Amino acid sequence: MAEKSESSMESPTESSVNFTENLKYLSGFGNEFSSEAMDGALPQGQNNPLICPYGLYAEQLSGTSFTASRKLNQRSWFYRIKPSVTHEPFKPRVPGNKKLIADFNQSNCTANPTQLRWKPVDIPENPTDFIDGLQTICGAGSSYLRHGYAVHIIGGLTHWKFPGLWITTECGKMEVSPGEVAVVPQGFRFDIFLPDGPSRGYVAETFGTHFQLPELGPIGANGLASSRDFLVPTAWFEESVRPNYIIVQKYGGELFTAKQDFSPFNVVAWHGNYVPYKYDLTKFCPYNTVLVDHGDPSINTVLTAPTDKAGVALLDFVIFPPRWLVAEHTFRPPYYHRNCMSEFMGLIYGGYEAKADGFLPGGASLHSCMTPHGPDTKTFEATIARGEDAKPFRITDTMAFMFESYLIPRVCSWAIESPFLDHDYYQCWIGLTSHFREQAYSKT
Repeated sequence: MAEKSESSMESPTESSVNFTENLKYLSGFGNEFSSEAMDGALPQGQNNPLICPYGLYAEQLSGTSFTASRKLNQRSWFYRIKPSVTHEPFKPRVPGNKKLIADFNQSNCTANPTQLRWKPVDIPENPTDFIDGLQTICGAGSSYLRHGYAVHIIGGLTHWKFPGLWITTECGKMEVSPGEVAVVPQGFRFDIFLPDGPSRGYVAETFGTHFQLPELGPIGANGLASSRDFLVPTAWFEESVRPNYIIVQKYGGELFTAKQDFSPFNVVAWHGNYVPYKYDLTKFCPYNTVLVDHGDPSINTVLTAPTDKAGVALLDFVIFPPRWLVAEHTFRPPYYHRNCMSEFMGLIYGGYEAKADGFLPGGASLHSCMTPHGPDTKTFEATIARGEDAKPFRITDTMAFMFESYLIPRVCSWAIESPFLDHDYYQCWIGLTSHFREQAYSKT
């Protein structure tokens, strides 16, 4: 769910001008948090007393069913100046966004087993906000059935010369800098402001389940993304009257609007575990092979949205950060691969170790279920040329990521017809030649 005011799309509001003043966060992942912008605003001993402190309204936001197991149950209580129900009826937004999909079928997208790659989209000539800039690239399932996912790009949100995002939510404010990711759970009202002008970005949306930290297994108690590095906003509110404030609600992939006379960011205090949060990807603690072979990419999972099948993800968020490559007698780049999972990749900055050319920051690639993929010809030849004497090497100044799912994605028609689709992508492998020799291989 997103929201905006008619005026805030054209010029900074008073709250956005002072956005970063006294910005504070709570630390942790999955915690029971509490925060109040005014001392004593949180009720003590109960959630919804007859009269809340300061005459506030109590309102619960449930992220899971009431009877979900305790370890999975997510909800938060808001104590707000006016409840969110006080708005006019919703109406279809005009204009809508026809490139926003949440129900993937043959009527709006197609199956395509070809390796696909897109160049970075151009920044629009005319001002474009977050809502109109969203374009679904691919996905699977249906938000109506509460099972599936969607991958979107934003033609204008994370500028690769690195301005950040200012995100206002009902729990408070977050400044999201380049190299950080933000998660806004379903149902939250939020606003995105670009303090430094046009930008681009990637968005993953899951239907029916929430992101968790992956299990560490034999790694032990520490490593990968640490719970303490996830940051949650602290309570902040605005009380001013806002006539004709427009709420834009994304509902089943369609957009609806409703008017109200107050800011939705009027939560004076809150507590719970259903919260927005951000994470700095440079704090990820990667693990890698220290002797032979290239590890599976799952070792770099930051967050996972699991299914009912153990070890099978609806959507994994995996990164490829700076790290050392030290394996001996090993082809160090990612191996050639056909995967029962589907892989959507993006590049935030720098280069990617398996693609010498063509994969650019702001671009993307899709290798669907069982579609062959792997290092391009230049990467293969350069790696083989180094031979067995390759020294330890540190990959620097890079941040690539992957959304991986066991569901087979359908690709939206405008993504296939896009002028930014790289029709020559397949050429990067055509130069791979046979090195097979019939003579016996002798081991030393």
